[in-house]
Amino acid sequence: MDFHLEFTPKPFEIKINHQHNLLLIGSCFTEQIGTKLANHKFTVLDNPNGILFNPVSITKSIVSYIEQKQYGHSDLFYQNDCWNSWDHHSRFSDTDKDRCLKKINESQTEAYEFLKNADWLLITLGSAFVYELFNNGVVANCHKVPTDKFTKRLLPVNEVYMALQNCIEKALAFNPGLNIIFTISPVRHLRDGFVENNRSKATLIHAVHQLVEKNAACFYFPAYELIIDDLRDYRFFAEDLVHPNYAATNYVWEKFVAACIDNPSQQLMKEIAVIVAAKNHKPFNPTSALHKKFLLTNLEKLKKLQQQFPYIDFTEEATFFEN
Repeated sequence: MDFHLEFTPKPFEIKINHQHNLLLIGSCFTEQIGTKLANHKFTVLDNPNGILFNPVSITKSIVSYIEQKQYGHSDLFYQNDCWNSWDHHSRFSDTDKDRCLKKINESQTEAYEFLKNADWLLITLGSAFVYELFNNGVVANCHKVPTDKFTKRLLPVNEVYMALQNCIEKALAFNPGLNIIFTISPVRHLRDGFVENNRSKATLIHAVHQLVEKNAACFYFPAYELIIDDLRDYRFFAEDLVHPNYAATNYVWEKFVAACIDNPSQQLMKEIAVIVAAKNHKPFNPTSALHKKFLLTNLEKLKKLQQQFPYIDFTEEATFFEN
């Protein structure tokens, strides 16, 4: 008897390769996939605003890159002994106001330059719930400000659709060669409630499928369905029973590679994985002749890859094996 119904996503008609630039934005699941792409030597810029969950904040951040927005002192607020931005994750917060702004604006400039030449934009939506600060609109992060300062509401499908559609139009006008992948985060927001979480995910799924049907440059990768309907077991969640664990993330990654990355790049990824694993290897005796031979062998492999694929940055690995 089968106890598992495997789901194989339909391969994309246009696929990612190592010469492409990928901008990823959205939930923490975005960063997991972004890390795996970066480890396989894809050119990636991951979450220039930090982790974002709702479609309003995500689209606002993308538009801010396109418009080369620079933040000023008036865009910050002081809370919990730090200066913070309502549009950014707390990793940008700082006890010094100028340092906070510097980090934000450097990231804005980097995102503008990257998006201008990006081949793919991967957007992972986490929740259709938004928190609106009185007189200041939707915030990306509440920064532990008391909840009575906000109004919480569930976005309707048409509002999610319009926010994303307007963003797509601006992004494609800015970079006509851009392709956009949408995913829905499989992380369940159970603090909203079980029923409310499902309403939120359903809202996002419905809006995104409307977008993909309308826009030829848009694609959908079913990360949510792979976790919730394919694996469908608490064994594949972390101890909090909310976040997918290592095995589940790897499963989604394998499906993503098969559906979204072209065959030559998949073969190259296997060679890169060998080099990266060798770099991360912890030798028993670093001064032994055996280990020196190991380093030399992998350096030779690396040099061949550098000659074949000069557009891939192997600087870190080359430095390691040469030293």
